[in-house]
Amino acid sequence: MSAFALIVAGGRGERLGADLPKQYLALGGRPVLRHTVERFAGHPSIEGVKVVIRPEDRDLYDAAVDGLDLLPPSPGGATRQESVLNGLTDLTDHKPTQVLIQDAARPFTDDATIDRALAALDRTPGAVTALPVVDSLKRGNESVVSGDVDRTGLWRAQTPQAFRFDDILHAHRAAAGQGLTDDAAVAAQAGLAVTLVAGSEDNFKITSADDMARAERLYENRLGETRIGSGFDVHRFGGAGPIMLCGIEVEHEHGLAGHSDADVGLHALADAILGAFAAGDIGDHFPPSDPQWAGASSDRFLRHAADLLRERGGSISGVDLTLICERPKIGPHRIAMRMRVAEILGIAVERVSVKATTTERLGFTGRGEGIAAQATATIRLPS
Repeated sequence: MSAFALIVAGGRGERLGADLPKQYLALGGRPVLRHTVERFAGHPSIEGVKVVIRPEDRDLYDAAVDGLDLLPPSPGGATRQESVLNGLTDLTDHKPTQVLIQDAARPFTDDATIDRALAALDRTPGAVTALPVVDSLKRGNESVVSGDVDRTGLWRAQTPQAFRFDDILHAHRAAAGQGLTDDAAVAAQAGLAVTLVAGSEDNFKITSADDMARAERLYENRLGETRIGSGFDVHRFGGAGPIMLCGIEVEHEHGLAGHSDADVGLHALADAILGAFAAGDIGDHFPPSDPQWAGASSDRFLRHAADLLRERGGSISGVDLTLICERPKIGPHRIAMRMRVAEILGIAVERVSVKATTTERLGFTGRGEGIAAQATATIRLPS
């Protein structure tokens, strides 16, 4: 038996009201689609994973799944049914015997749910993961209740939906052009028996802003350990300005001296994140003795620290940076700095704090000889 996963990621997610399709929005610093794909790509019974995408989203897709071993994506169609048929057709060369069809916006499908769906195919051509309806149902005319609905035998369908491959491929071909939005309905129309298997409350589909907020809470609750790291860095003034601070250019009569671009703020932040999960410091990863980092943009250092954390399954809860100098004045640039740091780290700007202070003209910063930065990072790691 060879089982493949087909993940449908061709929707626009317009109900969410975001700038990007929902499957490419960040969840814990990584796209929703990546979370979903990793659930299936890491399952021992899944031989391969294919994603169906809108061709115009190819750049978003490539960034979302970078580094994962996946089959080439398939182009989506005008309807979900057409998209699924395209994906199934492209899978035929791999000769699968079973296929799991999954919504891209369900990032919390667990191994047990996948196991139940596949096991059901030993006794039936198709299986749909679902949950029984437990709430009372009302029929309404606008805002007025007009009657009750018997919930007996009613279920909330989820994905993955599992099928014997040849059966569902023939069923989709027969239903082509009918615009059916549920693969179990396509199977039933073809006369295939479809059984219900237990889904999971956490296996919800992200469709609204409230769903996205729920997903963020669930993701963070699953990260069991909170850690805090600190970072400190100093660079002296040298040469002509401007200077780089927190990833933006700030006008000043002097520049900052350093092997890279000497962005003291980003250096302190990178050390804070690395320190929070005991991954050394910035000098371990980017030695100042290595000529390739001469003049390098420090956003690379900070992004590297964040990427290492995510490879460990962690996420950034928040960062707090204090810049210590007499000049330049930081206040006019704070918002731009926060936005740039948030962009580099892939987190919400509300999780980034940038402050500034002086030393009342005491010490080297008080004498205008350089800038210091002190940072803390709070992260979550799997237990």
